[in-house]
Amino acid sequence: MAKALFGHVGGPDPQMVQEMRRLQKRVRDLEDEIGRLQARNDQLSAAVADVSVSAADREPALA
Repeated sequence: MAKALFGHVGGPDPQMVQEMRRLQKRVRDLEDEIGRLQARNDQLSAAVADVSVSAADREPALA
Protein backbone atom coordinates (compact mmCIF):
# COMPACT_ATOMS: atom_id res chain seq x y z
CA MET A 1 0.00 0.00 0.00
CA ALA A 2 2.81 2.42 0.85
CA LYS A 3 4.33 1.80 -2.58
CA ALA A 4 1.09 2.89 -4.22
CA LEU A 5 1.05 6.11 -2.19
CA PHE A 6 4.56 7.05 -3.28
CA GLY A 7 3.98 5.94 -6.84
CA HIS A 8 7.03 3.70 -6.97
CA VAL A 9 9.60 1.99 -4.74
CA GLY A 10 12.22 4.76 -5.06
CA GLY A 11 10.44 7.24 -2.77
CA PRO A 12 9.16 10.66 -3.69
CA ASP A 13 9.66 11.89 -7.24
CA PRO A 14 12.45 14.53 -7.30
CA GLN A 15 10.55 16.62 -9.84
CA MET A 16 7.47 16.60 -7.64
CA VAL A 17 9.54 17.60 -4.61
CA GLN A 18 11.10 20.45 -6.59
CA GLU A 19 7.68 21.63 -7.81
CA MET A 20 6.30 21.48 -4.26
CA ARG A 21 9.17 23.64 -2.99
CA ARG A 22 8.65 26.11 -5.83
CA LEU A 23 4.94 26.37 -5.05
CA GLN A 24 5.59 26.79 -1.31
CA LYS A 25 8.01 29.64 -2.07
CA ARG A 26 5.43 31.24 -4.36
CA VAL A 27 2.80 31.06 -1.62
CA ARG A 28 5.21 32.70 0.87
CA ASP A 29 6.00 35.44 -1.65
CA LEU A 30 2.31 36.09 -2.27
CA GLU A 31 1.58 36.19 1.47
CA ASP A 32 4.36 38.76 1.91
CA GLU A 33 2.92 40.83 -0.92
CA ILE A 34 -0.53 40.70 0.68
CA GLY A 35 0.96 42.04 3.90
CA ARG A 36 2.67 44.92 2.07
CA LEU A 37 -0.49 45.77 0.13
CA GLN A 38 -2.65 45.71 3.27
CA ALA A 39 -0.23 48.06 5.05
CA ARG A 40 -0.24 50.44 2.07
CA ASN A 41 -4.02 50.28 1.89
CA ASP A 42 -4.23 51.19 5.59
CA GLN A 43 -1.94 54.19 4.97
CA LEU A 44 -4.04 55.38 2.05
CA SER A 45 -7.29 54.91 3.97
CA ALA A 46 -5.94 56.98 6.85
CA ALA A 47 -4.84 59.72 4.45
CA VAL A 48 -8.28 59.83 2.82
CA ALA A 49 -9.94 59.98 6.23
CA ASP A 50 -7.69 62.92 7.22
CA VAL A 51 -8.51 64.81 4.02
CA SER A 52 -12.26 64.26 4.35
CA VAL A 53 -12.24 65.39 8.00
CA SER A 54 -10.33 68.57 7.19
CA ALA A 55 -12.64 69.31 4.25
CA ALA A 56 -15.71 68.90 6.48
CA ASP A 57 -14.25 71.34 9.04
CA ARG A 58 -13.94 74.17 6.52
CA GLU A 59 -16.55 76.86 6.30
CA PRO A 60 -18.27 77.39 2.98
CA ALA A 61 -16.59 80.11 0.92
CA LEU A 62 -19.82 81.84 -0.06
CA ALA A 63 -21.85 81.50 3.13
